[in-house]
Amino acid sequence: MEIMSSQGSETAPPSDPNTDAVDHGQSDDRRFFGHPMGLANLAGIEMWERFSFYGMQGILVFYLYYKVTDGGLGLSQEAATSIVGAYGGLVYLSAVLGAWIADRLLGAERTLTAAAVIIMIGHIALAVLPNLVGVGIGLVCIAIGSGSLKTTTSSVLGDMYSRDDNRRDAAFSIYYMGVNLGALVGPLLTGLLWDMKGFHWGFGLAAVGMALGLLQYLALRRSTIGSAGSEVANPLDRAGKIRYAVIAAAVVALIALLSVTGVIRAERLSDIVVAITLVASVALFAVMLTSKRITSDERSRVISFIPMFIASAVFWSLFQQQFTVVAVYADERLNRSLFGWEMPPSWVNSINPIFIIILAGVFATMWTRLGPRQPSTPIKFALGTIGMGVAFLLFLPYAGGGANSTPLLWLVLILFFFTIAELCLSPVGQSLSTKLAPEAFHTQMVALFFLSVAVGSAGAGSLAGFYDTSNERPYFLFLGLASVVVGLLMAAGSKWITKMMAGVR
Repeated sequence: MEIMSSQGSETAPPSDPNTDAVDHGQSDDRRFFGHPMGLANLAGIEMWERFSFYGMQGILVFYLYYKVTDGGLGLSQEAATSIVGAYGGLVYLSAVLGAWIADRLLGAERTLTAAAVIIMIGHIALAVLPNLVGVGIGLVCIAIGSGSLKTTTSSVLGDMYSRDDNRRDAAFSIYYMGVNLGALVGPLLTGLLWDMKGFHWGFGLAAVGMALGLLQYLALRRSTIGSAGSEVANPLDRAGKIRYAVIAAAVVALIALLSVTGVIRAERLSDIVVAITLVASVALFAVMLTSKRITSDERSRVISFIPMFIASAVFWSLFQQQFTVVAVYADERLNRSLFGWEMPPSWVNSINPIFIIILAGVFATMWTRLGPRQPSTPIKFALGTIGMGVAFLLFLPYAGGGANSTPLLWLVLILFFFTIAELCLSPVGQSLSTKLAPEAFHTQMVALFFLSVAVGSAGAGSLAGFYDTSNERPYFLFLGLASVVVGLLMAAGSKWITKMMAGVR
């Protein structure tokens, strides 16, 4: 579900300015299992944020397409999966906004705090406001807040350690263990409450979870975070603030106009987010590569990230279908009977986090023992993309069946392959982006990794539009084979990519 820390321990060579130590008063703090207490606080708020995020998302698509008589909104499945895909893409697209605000206006830590408040407001809106009004306000607030919080928590956590601190990668692993606990429990409890009391009770529980996370963070903020994340890396002058405020107002007005005139419709949302995210990605790559503030080695590393960005986007476009096509499949194809009781289809979303919690340590130990013999980062990306293709091909034996035709254990096996693929690709992505980051684009490089997830997440909604329950086999066959081909191409270019990484493995 969520594990994006690097399992390797190699850093850039000493000549790289990115290896300079960053001291925010945390280097001697070892109160939390040998780590700063700030790690516990950050892991805690992210755990509660993921509890609310995945708890809400686990029941969202059903709320959108279930009949009004069943408590839903009665939208078409195409519109519902497009909204979910667009929302998922907007979460990670918002990572760019959060990173920009952190780097140019507020600093990472203050941006993190504001984001947590916005997320809580969004969950409350979903819980108490009716129909599409609650969906619109709630999802926009949650998406903007979650994207900003994901980027800034990682940035603040990274600031607690010097670049060559050998605790750094372990800290990300501990951090994401907490994240996955939230991702595991959230869908179980919100799904159960939905089953017992209705959709809005499930959304309300997500709001309570986020409120608990915010209270915990604020109570411990001063004593555990210190000055980490307080620096504004590239502050904006007054004229720049006015210019961007005008641009932001114009964008909001344009979106409102397009919505009112019907250009922006539910069925098109995911396609629109894919297009916007691709434009944002190309623009951010261009800004970094043409900047006079980066060295030749830093530029080479940014170039090396381009093929990994593509592989990541392909991976996530399949993986994030857990909340679109796989959710529909679980609702309409899966035999969910357990000892005479039918489990909520949203519980399927907790299977992947269970495997992550069990296997993350196994993979970490395996990479550690292999040491310099472990696969390079490009090869891990290739394995992850190929693994996702295999997972989709595993749908074929039961594709086209009727209701309750797929055994629960078979879908568990498919999601096991989802997890193996995730553990090959996702763990290295976020931490790698901090290692490849030019000094002047510290947080924005992390956002660039999240943009690859944004393309994939929105793409999962767009691809779901081609899913036909009456003719499933071509869908799973084409996407499975396409992902395998991308992975093989990635493997073929791995030596060139490694060379361009200029000392970062």
